[in-house]
Amino acid sequence: MDLEIQARIKELSEKHGAENLVIILGGAEAEASGLACETVTNGDPTFAGPLAGVQLGLLCYHIFEPEVKDLIDPVVYDEQVSMMEMVLDVEEIIAEVSQYRNQYCQFL
Repeated sequence: MDLEIQARIKELSEKHGAENLVIILGGAEAEASGLACETVTNGDPTFAGPLAGVQLGLLCYHIFEPEVKDLIDPVVYDEQVSMMEMVLDVEEIIAEVSQYRNQYCQFL
């Protein structure tokens, strides 16, 4: 997760309260998605960005997860996301994100 996005998430968390934010990820790789989830829940593990040492505990999901997918108009999801489901390891991505969410999220 780049530094600008980290700064924006931190700013939104301070402005609206961490309990009022949900992060939706769309990364194509499990490791990258897990790292992004860890960053917004437990803090930047690389200690390079604005969230270094900042444990926001935000609720975080990947777009592939049923909790999110079920909220999206099926036509829109089919047009915008479903093709990626066919070529990516969806279950690995979901497992990686849910691991960090379950471990560090403060708003489950």
